[in-house]
Amino acid sequence: MKAQKVRRVFDSVAERYDVMNDLMSLGLHRLWKAFAISVARVRRGERVLDIATGSGDLASALAPRALPGGEVWISDINRRMLERGRDRLLDEGLALPAVQCDGERMPFPTAYFDCVTVGFGLRNMTRKDVALAEMARVLKPGGRLVVLEFSKVQKPLQRAYDWYSYNVLPWLGDKVVGDADAYRYLADSIRQHPDQETLAAMLRAAGFGQVEVFNLAAGVVAIHRGIRF
Repeated sequence: MKAQKVRRVFDSVAERYDVMNDLMSLGLHRLWKAFAISVARVRRGERVLDIATGSGDLASALAPRALPGGEVWISDINRRMLERGRDRLLDEGLALPAVQCDGERMPFPTAYFDCVTVGFGLRNMTRKDVALAEMARVLKPGGRLVVLEFSKVQKPLQRAYDWYSYNVLPWLGDKVVGDADAYRYLADSIRQHPDQETLAAMLRAAGFGQVEVFNLAAGVVAIHRGIRF
């Protein structure tokens, strides 16, 4: 099952996750995340949920915008990743509520959050349509969803990007993490993820309007933002 494979992959890479992100993207993931934070438009006093929080990059940047007076929750299906994110945030002086849960079945009340973010996590969810509908459920009407995810690169770069994905990434995974297969999975998961237009249509079907797409790095990454009806 996909969920079991995803769990094994992230159990394997948790300890060197941040190092690999910097190496794989040449540090660009930090700029991509900063842009996602800017389009989330979080304001003081709002309730925010960061799904698939990983090592907590987005939550760390969201917290100063929502706190004090608001709430920032972190969640992840993988216990080791959630613990890593929670501990890192604690080291920064941020004691944020952390919940281990599946993005397709979340234990949060309906219409509770003002903003939901998910960074590089949607492609690992088995039923993306169900996950998006669940994100819509926990958002208040008028609330924002921000999805940061790998997407479809522009055609002139496709061949070079494929070579990098299927040769360099597994090599890095082997040398840094000791698990080349985990990064072969990463390359495959990117190829299987919906392209920009398809994902935008999925957001609309899940109950979001005013859907916008921001392409970064020639489509290597895209940010989708939608407003809950």
